[in-house]
Amino acid sequence: MIVTTGDSTSPEWIELAKHIAEEISARYVVRSGQSVPRMAKKYREEDFLILLEDRVRFVRVGQTDMVYHPSMAFIRAKRLLSGRSEGMIVAARAEEGDVVLDCTAGLGSDSLVFSVAVGERGRVIACESELSLYALVKTGLTHYMSQVPVINEAMRRIEMRHAKHLDLLKQLEDKSVDIVYFDPMFRVPVEESASIEPLRQVANHESLTHEAIHEAKRVARKTVVLKELKHSGEFERLGFERIERTGTKLAYGVIEIADNN
Repeated sequence: MIVTTGDSTSPEWIELAKHIAEEISARYVVRSGQSVPRMAKKYREEDFLILLEDRVRFVRVGQTDMVYHPSMAFIRAKRLLSGRSEGMIVAARAEEGDVVLDCTAGLGSDSLVFSVAVGERGRVIACESELSLYALVKTGLTHYMSQVPVINEAMRRIEMRHAKHLDLLKQLEDKSVDIVYFDPMFRVPVEESASIEPLRQVANHESLTHEAIHEAKRVARKTVVLKELKHSGEFERLGFERIERTGTKLAYGVIEIADNN
């Protein structure tokens, strides 16, 4: 991956780009008026993280182009702040002060909603296996500015981890988090979610394993939650006990941790 900036970028953002490149073991390249396709050809690289003054952009040349934005998560977070219920939060039994492990961070949407729900006393760890998404979302969560300070603060509190979720789960102690959450890419895309299509080009498409669920149950104190399509066979295959259906095509499978006090 190459990390670069726009043509007219402040010294602060140039330094930030260099720092990010070092952190993710990527190459920083000065833009110097070059187009992305030209840079791709010159450096024989297809993945680019581009830091602009007002946004962060990921490009995989010829495949996808994404700009970080909280999108629907921003609306969901505002609804939660106004006192309205949120299906994911209800299903997970998330409360202020909880520790949440989001095993499939993606664009960080659900992590943001969880972060608002658990508040300043809580903690959200967002695990993402794909370097491109990790770099885009971590940078976006750190620097995106909305007009709602509470949501900005919730974004900054999310702890991004670049790892495969099974590897991370195995490193955690028994009952070390309250909620373990999974939102894998659906086997069948939801037609209405055309805005998610760029994500599908770079996301991890591996199915959840029984081993991952076993580890999740070991690590969780309250619930293990899976978001899937309403009629998905994944709930039954993976042993989810309770299904919370929403008003959309989605549902949440829940495993209650029996000895939680």
